[in-house]
Amino acid sequence: MSTILDLTFRQATREDCVLLLDFIRGIAKYERLEHEVVATEKILEEWLFDKHAAEVIFAVIDDKKVGFAMFFTNFSTFLGRGGMYLEDIFVLPKYRNRGIGKAIFRELARICVSRKYGRLDWNCLDWNTPSIDFYLSMGAKPLDGWTIYRLQEDSITAVAEL
Repeated sequence: MSTILDLTFRQATREDCVLLLDFIRGIAKYERLEHEVVATEKILEEWLFDKHAAEVIFAVIDDKKVGFAMFFTNFSTFLGRGGMYLEDIFVLPKYRNRGIGKAIFRELARICVSRKYGRLDWNCLDWNTPSIDFYLSMGAKPLDGWTIYRLQEDSITAVAEL
């Protein structure tokens, strides 16, 4: 069995969209949100590689992609500089509890440092105590007093037509 010492990272390419969609379905299953996945390989390719809306890195052991992180740049008006928003992080079940998640965060932190980002943000479902415990163990702090609001496609269209 591979150890964490074999772990490397690489940026996703267009050819990875098939696997990426499988990983997205894996995280959706874990989060009990499979019914919300409408992404397709073609949509991912367009938004990741034509529009450059987000980036993906893969965690790789012995040429096998065992996890991924999808992130994009956000901006803090208070800091006056960019930050990273982590949309998703996922490690295949059989590779969990081996330090891969922490290694992915370490790689994301290195990217933040190299790009001079001021912060790294993400959301977590309230019931996901294994992930919450993991995030807290790394020194992450929940943002008290903030509520996430969202306009989805129908609401966005309605607001645009006001």
